[in-house]
Amino acid sequence: MHDKLRKQLGGLLLPATTPFTINGDVDLEALRLNISRWCGTGISGLVMLGSTGERVHLDEREYRQILDTARASVSRDLAFIVGAGQQSTLKTIEEIRVAVEAGADAVLVITPYFYRSAITQETLLNYYSAVADAAKVPMMLYSMPALTGVKIEPETIARLSDHPNIIAVKDSSNDMNGFNQTVTLSPPDFAVMTGNGTVLLDALKNGATGGILAVGCVVPEVCLEIFQSFRAGEIAQAESLQEKLTPLATAVTTRFGIGGLKAAMDLAGYTGGTVRAPLQSPDDDQRAEIKKLLDAASK
Repeated sequence: MHDKLRKQLGGLLLPATTPFTINGDVDLEALRLNISRWCGTGISGLVMLGSTGERVHLDEREYRQILDTARASVSRDLAFIVGAGQQSTLKTIEEIRVAVEAGADAVLVITPYFYRSAITQETLLNYYSAVADAAKVPMMLYSMPALTGVKIEPETIARLSDHPNIIAVKDSSNDMNGFNQTVTLSPPDFAVMTGNGTVLLDALKNGATGGILAVGCVVPEVCLEIFQSFRAGEIAQAESLQEKLTPLATAVTTRFGIGGLKAAMDLAGYTGGTVRAPLQSPDDDQRAEIKKLLDAASK
């Protein structure tokens, strides 16, 4: 199982959004349709209910409902990874148990962050070790300092990579020095993945095994072409594609957030739908800008 999963982590995985209706309900049919289309693009897997999936906006019933729907829709040839991570070790272990019951191949576990001053690197070592001991499926670390204010340092990742049940890290920062250090310190069979589409090519140049990219939910084909061009040694082509991708990737993450990502998905023929308050959808001017960036990236 680990060998198959490690191979899948060498490609492009999509952190799926959760579509909501105009009334704010989960739109399960739209989710099925999005997954069906994504599965035909050449991606290696899907990550459900991470930060892009608005996990923090869902109750426990919705969490399970979405996982059951997605599991039934995702091809068994693709990795089915589930986001997890509450503020306590106990609650995180409980959440992972639900994800495993729903058929997760692996879990992507974000750092605790509420008591930020207490979340030292030693605390993270203890937290992830305890969670990995209890998890019945392989576990991936998730460092997302832009959202959490907590970074898993390269040395900490390297120490955790020795745990037999911790097989990968998703690094969503744009710190290429730290990324390269993580690759250097970690064993060869440990997947170091980028979660930032603005630095996809840089991450590949620095040893990334694969990527989990929000912008891939909109233009998976472009992201895959960057992978293919890089691996074929066609660096100029990869750099040209990255230059087109970066403005769109920035727009659907840091600039306009998940609302921008969902708007871009609507424009690309997927169902993005609305976001849950207090998040906001982009206005008409912002949508027009997103469309221009989407058109430029897709040419």
